[in-house]
Amino acid sequence: MLRPAAPISSHARRRFLHRAACLAALQALPVQADAGALHIGLTPVFLDDQVSFLGQWRSWLEQKLGRSVVFVQRGNYREIVDLLRAGKIDFAWLCGYPYVRYRRELRLVAVPVWRGQPLYQSYLIVPADDRRSRAIADLRGKVFAYSDPDSNSGYLYPQYLLTTMGENPSSFFSRTFFTWTHRKVVEAVGVGLANGGAVDSYVWETLAEVRPELTRATRVIDRSPLLGHPPFVARGDIRPADLERFRAVLLGMTADPRGSELLGRLRLDGFTAGQPSLFDGIAKMAARVGQK
Repeated sequence: MLRPAAPISSHARRRFLHRAACLAALQALPVQADAGALHIGLTPVFLDDQVSFLGQWRSWLEQKLGRSVVFVQRGNYREIVDLLRAGKIDFAWLCGYPYVRYRRELRLVAVPVWRGQPLYQSYLIVPADDRRSRAIADLRGKVFAYSDPDSNSGYLYPQYLLTTMGENPSSFFSRTFFTWTHRKVVEAVGVGLANGGAVDSYVWETLAEVRPELTRATRVIDRSPLLGHPPFVARGDIRPADLERFRAVLLGMTADPRGSELLGRLRLDGFTAGQPSLFDGIAKMAARVGQK
């Protein structure tokens, strides 16, 4: 019989909840009005120096684009998608799942290349000291952490996996909760707030390099098939010239010394134009679980 999540200290719990509250506060920030600027939507990334990195990336983009850039940060994918669909932002670094759901209203700009491919996986993780759990079936009746209800790797894949097993995802676990970032899934599982969780392989592997103490507290028990990496997309009515210019700048990062340095901090090889068919696997999973 599987053990329950390990007891955690009150300090660890307070630290986790405090950081979650800070992420939630991002949702209340208004979009800054800046005539002529390109507005780019982002959700929280894994970097410890996120503010510093985004400031440097913004400056580099402004130099290359020849116009102002405003990063619009929100704590979840849904708000970013809503801003795109309302025409309040121009571009966004989005997950493949919301892209396939709204692909008729959005335009694909570029796809990150990670470890030589524009692909990644969903990882299912458990606490490192849980040696009994070998698959999602072993987590029946346990506590499970999702990242975001619009995340492919952090929500759709485990839902799909359970559906293909003939299970009801809404009742398989005793309790589920959303952390709103992949990093927080790793932390929640690592400190024992959850018996298992679903996380982006790119985030988990990058954390293994930059914050190995976080991933060492977890263990991967399942890896999804390779799927299209979270892409940059544009609102549907974007001016073709703006789209092509932004795409060219992203694709040219590898050839620029400063751009290459920024890619290195993201642990990416570069960007490729990609094709919508890269995300067909995600679309098939969404259709299978009835969330087209």
